[in-house]
Amino acid sequence: MASFLQHAAKSVLKTGTVADEGCVGDIAGWIDTGSYTLNALVSASLYKGFPSNKITGLSGKSGVGKTYFAIQSAKSFLDAHQDNSVVYFDSEAAITTEMLSERGVDTSRISVVGVATIEDFRTKAVQTIKEYANFMSDLSEPRLLIVLDSMGQLSSNKETEDIESGSDKRDMTKSQLLKGAFRALTLLSGEKNVPILLTNHVYDSIGGMFPTTNQAGGTGMVYAASTILVLGKSKEKDGTDVVGAIIRAKTEKSRLSKEQQVVKTLLNFKTGLDKWYGMIEFAEASGAFKKVGTRYEIGDKKVFGKHIMNDPETYFTPDVMEKIEAWVNKEFSYGSSQNTLELVDEVVEDE
Repeated sequence: MASFLQHAAKSVLKTGTVADEGCVGDIAGWIDTGSYTLNALVSASLYKGFPSNKITGLSGKSGVGKTYFAIQSAKSFLDAHQDNSVVYFDSEAAITTEMLSERGVDTSRISVVGVATIEDFRTKAVQTIKEYANFMSDLSEPRLLIVLDSMGQLSSNKETEDIESGSDKRDMTKSQLLKGAFRALTLLSGEKNVPILLTNHVYDSIGGMFPTTNQAGGTGMVYAASTILVLGKSKEKDGTDVVGAIIRAKTEKSRLSKEQQVVKTLLNFKTGLDKWYGMIEFAEASGAFKKVGTRYEIGDKKVFGKHIMNDPETYFTPDVMEKIEAWVNKEFSYGSSQNTLELVDEVVEDE
């Protein structure tokens, strides 16, 4: 039977393989998010991040920083290798060259494409991935990242036509169009090793016994994405000046790590994501650091948290990082029998 499967995989199934030779759904690689705590949340490792051949969704209410996060993810991807490129589909006309330059993005390796409708995005995204696959001789390493910012802002051809004709009929096609678009993109992304990052806004549904938070555009992203993070924020201040946002990220859906876990990371408006933010809490939870009063006991020293964050490389030694990594592997992976430390009780918006 095994010999038949190998024969069928080549002659009939074409792109199919026997499972011990690998599956199209296997994780081909990882994209560093730029934050250790965020890496832990989405991949159960400090050193991994977003999967390189899957769809990842970033959702949250208006003003939470989804676009900042998407830009930072694009920057991290470009910084990882000189041959990496990004195609950034912008449905909100929000991205400017100045915005990208201010955040340190290499503007010679990112293409910002305006899209208005689901059909337009679907066609351009599929064509881009196929053209990339034809152009590249080796697809083993991800060299292209596709970003859609934002999914919920996309219209449809029907909605556009209704507006032009003055019709006030409700567009019932959008949800199905989104599902269809991502049915096509999910497998293509996996086959060609192209990561896709989506942003989407959420809204509160008041009906029913308990209020719930729903994704805009229906369930298209819910079914397509391997990981969906819900983002919330609070202000980070330097005196009275707001210098950034403390982002609370919660796994609403994850096939790679435990769901409903929450971490914090810092998005500085000038320097981007703080790689080390939240690592003191991780170190304490893992036993690498011991808190004594208002300071942390590290070896024979007692140090304030602020001093640690001012010089993280000194205190987060290889031994400390190894201990934290082992804790992260247990606490954020499926199959852990221990209770995961919830660093934040809930994801909330600024009041």
